[in-house]
Amino acid sequence: MDFPLITDPFFYAVAIPAVLLLGVSKSGFGAGFGSLAVPLMALAVTVPQAAAILMPVLLVMDLLGMAAFRHDLDRKLLRFLIPCALAGTLVGTLLFKLLNAKLVAGLVGAVTLLFLAQRLLFPPRPDQAPPPRWVGALLTVTAGFTSFIAHAGGPPLNAYLIPLKLKPVVFTATVAFLFFFVNLSKWVPYAWLGLLDLRNLATSIVLLPLAPVGVFIGVRIARRINAVLFYRFIYAGMFLTGCKLVWDGFF
Repeated sequence: MDFPLITDPFFYAVAIPAVLLLGVSKSGFGAGFGSLAVPLMALAVTVPQAAAILMPVLLVMDLLGMAAFRHDLDRKLLRFLIPCALAGTLVGTLLFKLLNAKLVAGLVGAVTLLFLAQRLLFPPRPDQAPPPRWVGALLTVTAGFTSFIAHAGGPPLNAYLIPLKLKPVVFTATVAFLFFFVNLSKWVPYAWLGLLDLRNLATSIVLLPLAPVGVFIGVRIARRINAVLFYRFIYAGMFLTGCKLVWDGFF
C-alpha cells in the first residue's frame, strides 16, 4: 500500500513558503498575501486539493491569531460580518462542483485589481463616509464564497474593511475571528465533497509546525508597524494576489 502522504519535493518547495506566507498574513501584517497560498500550491497540486490540505493548517493559524489579538477586535463589526461570510460559504458549498475554481480565482483577481485602480485613480477624501452596509454585506458574502472555493477571501473583505480605516490591531483581530468561523464552517462541506481524504490530512500534519512560525513573525511585526505602512503592505499584497489570480484564471 502506498504511504498516504505527498512526497514530491517540488510540492514542498512551493507549499512551505505558501504556509509561511499564509501565517504572516493571518497575523494581519501583509494581509492579502495569504490569498497567494493556494495559487502557489496549485503549481504542484490541484486547487481543490491545495485548499483541502490547508484546512487544518488554517484552523491552527486562526486559533493562534485569535489568542494573540483577543482583546482588540471590533465586536459590533464582527457580528455584522459573520452571517454574511457564512452565507457565502453556503453558496460555495452548493456551487463547488459546478464552478471552475480557476475561473473563480481569476474573477476575484480582476475585481481586486479594479478596486486598487479605483483607490489609486480616485483616492478617498479624508472626510469621505465609509461604504454603505449593503456594499459591506455583498463584499463579505463574496469573501465567504471565494474563501470556500480557493481560500481567497481576503481581497473582497479588504475592499470593504480598508475604507473603514480601522487601527491595524483592530483590523487584524476582527479578520482573525471572522475567518475562524468561516474556516470552521468549511469542515463538514469539505468532508461531504470528498476533499478531506487521508492523503491530504497526512500532508497537512507535516506542514502544521510551520503555522505558529508564520503567525509569530506576523504578530511581532503587526503590533509595531505604522498604520500607513500597514495599509501599504495590504495594498501590495492585494496587487500581487490580484495579478497572480488573474494569470492563473485566464492565461
